[in-house]
Amino acid sequence: MQAVRVGSYVVKQHITGRKRYPLVLMLEPLFRCNLACAGCGKIDYPAAILNQRMTVQECLDADAEAGAPVVAVAGGEPLLHKEMPEIIRGLIARKKYVYLCTNALLLEKKMDEYEPSPFFSWDVHLDGDKTMHDASVCQDGVYERAVAAIKKAKARGFRISINCTLFDGADPKRVAAFFDEVMAMGVDGIMTAPGYAYERAPDQEHFLNRQKTKQLFRDVFRLGKGKKWRFTQSPLFLNFLAGNEQYHCTPWGKPLRNVFGWQRPCYLLGEGYAKTFQELMDDTKWDDYGTGNYEKCADCMVHSGYESTAVMDAVRRPWHIAKVALFGPETEKPMAPEISLANQRPAQYVFSKQVEEQMEAIAARKPAKAPRVKVIRTEGTNDAEVKAETSAESTAAD
Repeated sequence: MQAVRVGSYVVKQHITGRKRYPLVLMLEPLFRCNLACAGCGKIDYPAAILNQRMTVQECLDADAEAGAPVVAVAGGEPLLHKEMPEIIRGLIARKKYVYLCTNALLLEKKMDEYEPSPFFSWDVHLDGDKTMHDASVCQDGVYERAVAAIKKAKARGFRISINCTLFDGADPKRVAAFFDEVMAMGVDGIMTAPGYAYERAPDQEHFLNRQKTKQLFRDVFRLGKGKKWRFTQSPLFLNFLAGNEQYHCTPWGKPLRNVFGWQRPCYLLGEGYAKTFQELMDDTKWDDYGTGNYEKCADCMVHSGYESTAVMDAVRRPWHIAKVALFGPETEKPMAPEISLANQRPAQYVFSKQVEEQMEAIAARKPAKAPRVKVIRTEGTNDAEVKAETSAESTAAD
């Protein structure tokens, strides 16, 4: 049902000649997380920013603006948001396919606040087997808690997918064995991609370059021949990961709305913000970004940029996706030519400036504190006089 509905949406955009349209709304209602993964560049903010939350109405308005058939709710850790159940119910009521991304540490505790639905799926972060995942998230025991939550959710009738990010040094045999393991758990699908080299990530040594990414996925998919691994991604995107497609990024395919606004140009790069979705679409200099155009995009092969490209290609070449879906990604023939980096513009670093601007905006929104008051009673009577404390001592106490 989901494939038919999303496919119909994509075909309609092509028929109407719409050049840029969203496939998935990436919704980030908060940045705060209960883990500090070495490869994450999403949580390096001051506490005042980490404490910000999008309201239920802001989340629903973002969905209405974008109009995408799929919504991926990410973070931070979305289950830390007290109004998350209401947000999810609102999106499901609109018949949006909702993937709630979580590290699963709170999943068992929060599960009763949600109901199984064909429009809803838990998307649990698992970067490989127990040793691989716990090393990735920098905390022991997380894998076992996530697996326990997955099994409980499946028993309750929820749809479950896993989100597996791979880094340099991953062993193809262990990855393949892990995919076997999660299929045995009964998960409904796997989403996988190489890690993006976030400039704020603590660990900068284990991000894959494009050549290593292609070889790793080729090796994994070769081991998966004949196995019934189920992926939540387009077969052509998997074919791209294995080095068989020379795709260019489609950053507007998965636009991000977070506590700052609509992020330019994509989920991975925050180099400015638009107030509305239409402003994001109309005023972003899209040609300035992507592999071959911008240094920060040089090694990116992440689904947030390339999945939409693959889906659009499937509409143009249905026979091609049928072949790849039937036989799997090519693992033996020469890879497609790589995109030249000769003319890419140098990276610009704007994080500190953006944090400063956001902190100023937060300070400007803070209401002024009312002065303290104290009641002074006249001895021997019931009369009372209320006076505002304006002394230096009371001001300092405030």
